[in-house]
Amino acid sequence: MPAEADLASLLAAVAKGDRAALRAIYLRQSTRLFGIAMAILRDRTLAADVLQDAFLKVWERARQFDAARGSAEVWLASIVRYGALDIARTRGRETPSDDPNLGDAAVDATALDTLIASDEGARLRACLERLDAKNRDGIVLAFVHGLSHPEIAARLAQPLGSVKSWIRRGLLSLRECLS
Repeated sequence: MPAEADLASLLAAVAKGDRAALRAIYLRQSTRLFGIAMAILRDRTLAADVLQDAFLKVWERARQFDAARGSAEVWLASIVRYGALDIARTRGRETPSDDPNLGDAAVDATALDTLIASDEGARLRACLERLDAKNRDGIVLAFVHGLSHPEIAARLAQPLGSVKSWIRRGLLSLRECLS
């Protein structure tokens, strides 16, 4: 059975209350889903919280999954992505003080900060600078800020199809530049 069909059948089993199916989904998808949350939040604790909340939602909403409307992997990723974006938006409204008396602490360098400071980060920056502004903006909004294609189109006031094309062409150019 193909992986996607297997994942869809596991979700159908979860919808019927099968805990073993939920565990199987967790074992197969948790690393990828945690990576999505980390990419958005850049905080292991918050990403773990998002992942836990996401699997609670999968348990509660598995019967809402419809394979005819999209893939199971995308459905799972969207639950994690929207949960992480909600937390990121909430955190964006907070102003950390780095005052230990208030329970705040200085933020350590994230994996993204480490990459940016590395030689690979310098290559990535150089390749991004070579892109047209529209390609670069689309990629940054999608992969750094975690916006969806429709959100990017709305922010840039451009047609959705154009935004998708810009991002795709930009990624192809980045791949070529980095190889």
